Amino acid sequence: MPDWFIIWLPRLTIALFVFAVGSCIGSLINVLVYRLPLGLDVVRPTSRCPSCQTKLTWRENIPIFGWLLLRGRCRFCRSKISPEYPIVEAFTATLFALIYVLWYMVRPDAVWLGIPFGEAAPEWAGNGMSNTWPVFVVILTLVGCLIAMTLVDARTYTIPLVLAWIPAIAAVLILPSHAAWFEMKYGTLESLSEVAWGSEGRRAWVSAPGWLWTLPTPMPEQGGLQLKLIGASIAGTLGLGVSMLLLRLGLIRPSFADYAEWEAGEIARLQAEHDASGGESGEGADQEPDEPTLWIQYPHARREMFKEVAFLGAPVGLAWLGAWLAPRVLEPDPALWLTVLSGVLLGYLVGGAVVWGVRILGSLAFGKEAMGLGDVHLMAAVGACVGWIDPVLAFFLAAFLGTGWEVARKVFGGAMNKALPYGPHLAVATLLVLLLKPLVELGLSEMLSTPVNLP
Repeated sequence: MPDWFIIWLPRLTIALFVFAVGSCIGSLINVLVYRLPLGLDVVRPTSRCPSCQTKLTWRENIPIFGWLLLRGRCRFCRSKISPEYPIVEAFTATLFALIYVLWYMVRPDAVWLGIPFGEAAPEWAGNGMSNTWPVFVVILTLVGCLIAMTLVDARTYTIPLVLAWIPAIAAVLILPSHAAWFEMKYGTLESLSEVAWGSEGRRAWVSAPGWLWTLPTPMPEQGGLQLKLIGASIAGTLGLGVSMLLLRLGLIRPSFADYAEWEAGEIARLQAEHDASGGESGEGADQEPDEPTLWIQYPHARREMFKEVAFLGAPVGLAWLGAWLAPRVLEPDPALWLTVLSGVLLGYLVGGAVVWGVRILGSLAFGKEAMGLGDVHLMAAVGACVGWIDPVLAFFLAAFLGTGWEVARKVFGGAMNKALPYGPHLAVATLLVLLLKPLVELGLSEMLSTPVNLP
């Protein structure tokens, strides 16, 4: 047996395990995509055939291979089973395994077709799977939820908020806990700083096992700014809780509270016009209700934005207060878990704020809801899991992806002739940043620096 195979066998085994886990997560995604939009419980009842309602056994529920063994038909009533199920399972499994291979198996200097794939891995992945697996679990949780959010949003133009909360909660619970364990085992933040910045100058924290990006300012000489960011992130998150409480108490009003009533009336009006036209071609014949896109026509978007600005008053005010207060009450060298927790919260706030700011400004400028609140929660979750820089990159990249999709719609039509909500573009952009961050940074910098020649 070749030596290289013996060396790579443990990693190949892990890659196959990650693939298998991904296929199981893909099976769960199929359940979530089907049940969440319908308001159904995702646990009970257990999986059944949609046609004959027969309870499925474990043999029918084997990811990917179950559909192949059944040849795409129910074992009991022989009705067809959509190929979407094995496709989602195979895609999720392949994506999970690809992330593992790129981050833990590809050599840092690997180049293929002129593309430096070795640079795709984050620096912390160089510490190995055994030291960074908690962060890897958070990343895979985010990726799985991004896939589910994309599928639901593309169909229903809505994002179930629970799919955005799951990765954010995972980041808040897992990353600071891992940092606390790491600090107890290896030392304080100050000692890590000396390792990182002492002998080789400004270099990466190769000693930190995965949550480097969560540290707002890893440079020791910027401790004052670090404390301000810790205070601002924690207090700003508490401000969100305060606004939610005020919302529940009725002291501030939710935005778009009358949208359901307006939509029902608009659907009735369009249906009446469609019925009056007899469904024939001509004026009024194309007025059949299209519920997923009615939100674009809502006439009071500007008014509703002022309610959202009021909602943001507490987070912004408390974030400012926390930034002022933190350097006065916190120790100069805060605990590592607290620093990591604040980094997670900072990513959550910045990721959501980028989209929310565009939503408010765009709605005020154009009089239509520019982006959905589901998109805000999506990018907030991304920020919590991967830090505040990546959601900013993904947001700008999503604009180019959206433009490309619109161009493809006009050129090819057919199956692509459907307007997509912005959520899928944000999700795909996030995956590209995760997998090909050096190329994304290079491409965006070149596009933004290219001069525009006006006639």
